[in-house]
Amino acid sequence: MIKEMLENVRNTHPLIHNITNYVTVNDCANILLACGASPIMADDAGEAEEITGICGGLNINIGTLNQRTIPAMLAAGRRSNELGHPVVLDLVGAGASVLRTKTANELLNQIRFTVIRGNISEIKALVLGAGTTKGVDADMADSVTKENLLQAAEFARGFSQKTGAVVAVTGAIDIVADEAKAYCIFNGHPMMSRITGTGCQLSSLVAAYVTANPNKSLEATVAALCAMGVCGEKAYNRLTREDGNATYRNYIIDAVYRLDGEELERCARYEQVLG
Repeated sequence: MIKEMLENVRNTHPLIHNITNYVTVNDCANILLACGASPIMADDAGEAEEITGICGGLNINIGTLNQRTIPAMLAAGRRSNELGHPVVLDLVGAGASVLRTKTANELLNQIRFTVIRGNISEIKALVLGAGTTKGVDADMADSVTKENLLQAAEFARGFSQKTGAVVAVTGAIDIVADEAKAYCIFNGHPMMSRITGTGCQLSSLVAAYVTANPNKSLEATVAALCAMGVCGEKAYNRLTREDGNATYRNYIIDAVYRLDGEELERCARYEQVLG
């Protein structure tokens, strides 16, 4: 299943519009180039709608939210919906401030999203109106573990039923769910949390995968999460005693560049838990 998802990205070279986190915008652009897609970064309301019109997909990330970019997010999202293009929402820090939470809800009310990605705390903040978001990280009280895996999968599936989007809950164990099914993904390495922006890169990667695989959003999202996790593992295995998190970041991008469908199929560790 997932081999085809990666190969379609390589073969179609989707152009992805990103209105994203300025802390990680360069890494998001590079991860898209590495996977075989192309990035455009345009966050001014004066051109966001126009730029979206020439792209195949849209990635919206609220990580460094400000009043200037919110109208651009809404305009680009509505235009993508008109064109039938996939749209990804990254809920960075939802629940950490009134502005982020309010904006996330406004985006959800006005735009039809293909995929919504966040950690369990960010998604709980929107679903329940409460959570324990710690900055952009999930609070330990909200961690997905083997013990609460099925409960978390049901929670993700319920949010998918509410929004109509594929829901990707990321953490030590990842969950991807649509209205009927849920998958758990076990790839990745703890050191990925020591780099600012692996989640932002992942959302860009998801946007490329779902754009290149129309009508297969669930499978494409599973493939993208597996790919990022496999590359996190490969990158860690390259590190020497002298290397740190900056080298690790570069190795992850290199691993995405080198990853092919056969390796992804062989190394991906995922299972269907619902549906």
